[in-house]
Amino acid sequence: MDKLDGFVDHIIYQNSDNGYTILVLDVGGMEVTCVGSLKGIGPGETIEAEGEYVDHPVYGKQFKILTYMTVAPKDSVSIERYLASGAVKGVGAALASRIVKAFGEDTLRVIEEEPERLSEIKGISRRKAEEIAISMEEKKDLREAMIFLQQYGISNTLAVKIYNKYGSDMYGVMRENPYRLAEDIPGVGFRIADEIASKIGIKTDSDYRIRCGIFYAMSGSYGEGHCYLPTDELVRRSAELLDISEEYISPQLSNLVMDKKLVIKGDKAFSSQMYYTELNCAALLHNINNSIGEMLILPSEDEMLKKKLTNLAEELEMELDGLQLDAALKAIKNGVSVISGGPGTGKTTTINLIIKYFESENMDLMLAAPTGRAAKRMTEATGVEAKTIHRMLELNAGLSDEDTRKVTFERNQENPLETDVIIIDEMSMVDVQLFLALLKAVMPGTRLILVGDVNQLPSVGPGQVLRDIMESKAFPTTVLNKVFRQSEGSDIVMNAHRINNGIQINPDNKSKDFFLLERNDVNVIYKHMVQLITEKLPGYVNATPFDIQVLTPMRKGNLGCETLNSILQEYLNPQDGMKKEYAQGEKLFRVGDKVMQIKNNYNLEWEILGRYNIPLDKGLGVFNGDMGIVREINENAQTLTVEFDEHKRVTYPFLGLEELELSYAVTIHKSQGSEYPAVVLPLLSGPRMLFNRNLLYTAITRAKKCVTILGSKKTLSEMIDNQSENKRYTDLLSRIREATGDR
Repeated sequence: MDKLDGFVDHIIYQNSDNGYTILVLDVGGMEVTCVGSLKGIGPGETIEAEGEYVDHPVYGKQFKILTYMTVAPKDSVSIERYLASGAVKGVGAALASRIVKAFGEDTLRVIEEEPERLSEIKGISRRKAEEIAISMEEKKDLREAMIFLQQYGISNTLAVKIYNKYGSDMYGVMRENPYRLAEDIPGVGFRIADEIASKIGIKTDSDYRIRCGIFYAMSGSYGEGHCYLPTDELVRRSAELLDISEEYISPQLSNLVMDKKLVIKGDKAFSSQMYYTELNCAALLHNINNSIGEMLILPSEDEMLKKKLTNLAEELEMELDGLQLDAALKAIKNGVSVISGGPGTGKTTTINLIIKYFESENMDLMLAAPTGRAAKRMTEATGVEAKTIHRMLELNAGLSDEDTRKVTFERNQENPLETDVIIIDEMSMVDVQLFLALLKAVMPGTRLILVGDVNQLPSVGPGQVLRDIMESKAFPTTVLNKVFRQSEGSDIVMNAHRINNGIQINPDNKSKDFFLLERNDVNVIYKHMVQLITEKLPGYVNATPFDIQVLTPMRKGNLGCETLNSILQEYLNPQDGMKKEYAQGEKLFRVGDKVMQIKNNYNLEWEILGRYNIPLDKGLGVFNGDMGIVREINENAQTLTVEFDEHKRVTYPFLGLEELELSYAVTIHKSQGSEYPAVVLPLLSGPRMLFNRNLLYTAITRAKKCVTILGSKKTLSEMIDNQSENKRYTDLLSRIREATGDR
């Protein structure tokens, strides 16, 4: 690494939240542009920095600072330059000159140890002297904190987060229990905390370490969709993570139960938070259902209700079957009801009938779905505005930038949604934590109608809410299974149902919307994929190349989305001297790129701009799976702007781009809730647990007009035969049965 010593001549740009800074450093009279995370650095400060020179495509040679420390100015000239820079509140150039003239090289010591002496100088009152001393002390505290943290190999970015969280208390946290970092600071996992702890000298069998390891193993399971772990599996995972014997784990489990951080029921271990999430979901569902109960309707009234629904269907020119009528009746007569069915089985028709009935009764409705795309589809299908669940619940705007994990909503038990009916679509995507937030906001007496396809992949987050509710049989449920005439001409729909039932299909390429192009060479698949997207499919499905979506089971490998995205970017949005680009690690973003948000960020601000860039609407929250287009890259401000659906614009700092990735190709899991004019599905080979029927069914049902499989017919056949799914450990089913008295 290279080293530089100098003073900060001026700041070009500084992000107050994450500390990312562009500055000019005066190194022996030579100006060097430097970039890095330098929280609290100011003009006039002297620093010793280590890093490397990099060539920026626009701004040329820069010094990238990896570590640095500020050092006290060593002579009168340096001290005056530092004070005159504005780094110390209330001191300008003229006053700095008078102070240094009075105290010389002893100036900094006087300010720190005898600040009252500053009042000897004309223009400085005793109060102003105290303010100058306090400002210097704050700078000193931050400087010393950064130096302290750097000795443990902590990056500047993380050091800023630690200092912002704990202030002067950080010394005690670091020396006594650095594992608190994993609990308190977003972005710090167990492994980072463990590395810091080992440098500090904390023993591998310390109670703090074992407890933190247990929680890390438990929270890691949430990413696999689990709500609990079998106790022996939690012990095994924790011991492997901590690299210690299992005998050290069990006593800590008991201690965590006594501390009410874990709940153990039989052979199941839950975090307390997740246990009570499932418990409260079950209780609230039961209460919502009981708040209406099944309406006592006489047989004659029941017939009148059926007749009214039939007449409404005729008025709307709906083709209605008995199951759809039954679903509508259950939705009207019960507090909670469920409607499930595959593509083409009339879920949308049923929802429209239910909406028309409640509207005819002058009842208020709210429609929502888990993602923006799913909500948009719901709006288009019903003619009634649908929102994302987050937006309907009014995501709390008061969240701290430092902790996006504590999500709250304005709508809750104290401030419920004021409506008569709530219809939620794409329920298979709703995880147990979001479902609890929804249930808390449902007022007693409101009808809750849950709609989805239980055979789709389960939610990205923990739980399998729709499946557990249906399996409980505690709430009126209708499974639509008739494929209607308007869909019978679609091989997408028919093949999806065959696949779901484990029936082999034989794509002979005589279909109008379902094709298999047998290709066994990866490079040939690349070539034909590009041809399909750029030449063949746009005209066939009346869409742009950007509307056509490549779906793949995997992230890694020759046909994983990471490799496919780099190839497709080259052809769909090639390099152009007029298009700005920004590289971050192995990622390259270019204006015009198709991108996806890959994690929930409840603090990201979006706005919708009207004419003359006047904001028409704004809000918070961009969510896992949201897709958009890169509209602007601003090198000076170090930002990248993406336009998402509904013209929502979000500006990301360069340091926040780990939340974005290219989305010309996405995993099938990420495509949930979306619908595309055409889907291209490359399939050759992969892990058996991943290449299963459930995944294939989900991929095919994402396509509206055309599915093209590029690859192996044998792999397609094996996926249809492979019914294995990754088991999810969830206990909502048991909690519902307890709540309803059905054990």
